[in-house]
Order: sequence, then C-alpha cells, then structure tokens
Amino acid sequence: MPWQRLLEATARLPSGQPLDDWYGALLERLGEVTPFELAVLGGKLAPTPGLAFLAGYQGALRLLWPSAPLSLGALCVTENRSVRPADMQTRLSGLSLSGRKDFVTAADAADWLLVAAREDVEGQPPRLALTVVRNGAPGVRIETLKPLPLMPDVPHARLHLDGAHCERLAGDGWDAYVKPFRSIEDLHVLSALCAWLYGVGRDCAWPQALQLRLLALLTGAAEVSRQCATASTMHLLLAALFVEFKALKPELDAAFAAGPAEWAELWKRDQGVLDIASGPRAKRLEKALATLGMA
Repeated sequence: MPWQRLLEATARLPSGQPLDDWYGALLERLGEVTPFELAVLGGKLAPTPGLAFLAGYQGALRLLWPSAPLSLGALCVTENRSVRPADMQTRLSGLSLSGRKDFVTAADAADWLLVAAREDVEGQPPRLALTVVRNGAPGVRIETLKPLPLMPDVPHARLHLDGAHCERLAGDGWDAYVKPFRSIEDLHVLSALCAWLYGVGRDCAWPQALQLRLLALLTGAAEVSRQCATASTMHLLLAALFVEFKALKPELDAAFAAGPAEWAELWKRDQGVLDIASGPRAKRLEKALATLGMA
C-alpha cells in the first residue's frame, strides 16, 4: 500500500456524474493499483460515503476475480432476499442463463455482471456456478429500482435474464466466490469508508488522535487484506477491525458535530451501510472462535 498517496492533500473527485463516468475518472486519477489500494485511495477521493462504498465494492470484486475488466462491475446473487444456493431459481444450462436477481448494486451503470446460478447435472447434486454476462447483451435486462434512503447516489436494480449467453468462471460458485466475497466486501468497504473519514478529518482539522486512530485501522486492514478470505483467522481479525471502528463512534460524532453540517448529514445518512452485514459477520466470528479453540 503506497501510504504516502493516502497522506497527501488531494482534491476529491466531483459528485453529480453518472457512476460509470465517476469511476472512470477515479481510475484515471489512480492509475494501476491493487484492489486494496483502489478501495482506500478511491475512498479518500470520494465526495460521499456512497461513492467511497463504490470504490471499496469495486476493489472487492477485483480481489474476487483478478481477471475482471477495468470497467464498472457488479455481483448478482440475491433472490427474494436470500443468497442461499438452495433458494436460487436462476439456472445455468450450458452457457445460457435464465432467471432474476433482485438487488444488484450499481447494476444500471455496470459494464459486466457476475451472476450466481444453479447448475443441475443429471446424476449429481445441484451446485452453484458463477458466470459473467455483459450489460445490454441479448437476454440481459436491467430494471432500475427506486433509490434507497441509504446511499441514494449508488442505486440498485433488478436483473432479468432470458437465455442470456455467458462465460462460466472456473471453480465452485459458492465456495470459490460467493462465500468468500462476504468477508472480502466487508473489509474493502470498511477500508474505503475509513479512508473517506480520514480525508474529511484532514480537511476539517479533526483532533490528531482521531486521525491517527483512523490510520491505525487502515494499517490493520492492510494486513487483514493479505489473509485468506475463508480462513478463521481472517474472520477473527476482521471482527477486531469492526470492534475498533465501533469504538470510534463517540469521537466521530463529536468531530462531525463540530464541523460543517454537510459532512455530518452525509455521514448520518450513510453510516448504516456498515451494519447491513453485521448478522452474518457475527456468525462467521462465532464459527472462527470455535475453530480456533477460543470460544
């Protein structure tokens, strides 16, 4: 991680652009970066927590799929509020996809879509595959959903697939992709938002101790990013980062209250994104503690 780039005073990229244009401008500013660097440096350059989330999400996708195109992408798993393979109705037959995904982040702006689908082979138990389709290709349709109160600048959409041609990625869709992505996304989004907060803190002259604690969280996140996403140690260390971040809430609340209202309003609106996956994260921690003999 090139820490000097994080510490430098740099102007944020402007908001109000289409997501793919903003992301293209971010890549042009950053140049060649690792997935973790994309999350952190992109988070600092983001004008809103929502766009910081987007930088972290894109970094997570690129760690999951190192061959991902440079353009904006999205992971499509959820069906009827479930990500369980047994509940999925989207089917892969040969290289043809049919089905629906209900809650896809930034799908309307994404150039490529990673789609989890059931793959039924005669004589074998059902398995999950991860596939790639291009937005706008035959059989691929995006239904834009109403913006949510949380991060309205990063909209969600429903994906409809009707015999869409796809590429199948190697490996088991659940074990190699969907399952590890939960932790990968948690880490990269937390890192991106910590970097956003650090940038705001620099601009607003927050107490030095608070700025240093945010830097400490980011240095810890850099180490966690080197761990295997399915390892019990990774889940334990990731949980430790979230505990440290939660402990900063009183200081963050005080710092925002003493500064410009616009920053405080943005953070009040969007900070809940870090709580969305708290339930599954707690279950992973519980299993990790038991595996490590620490329960």
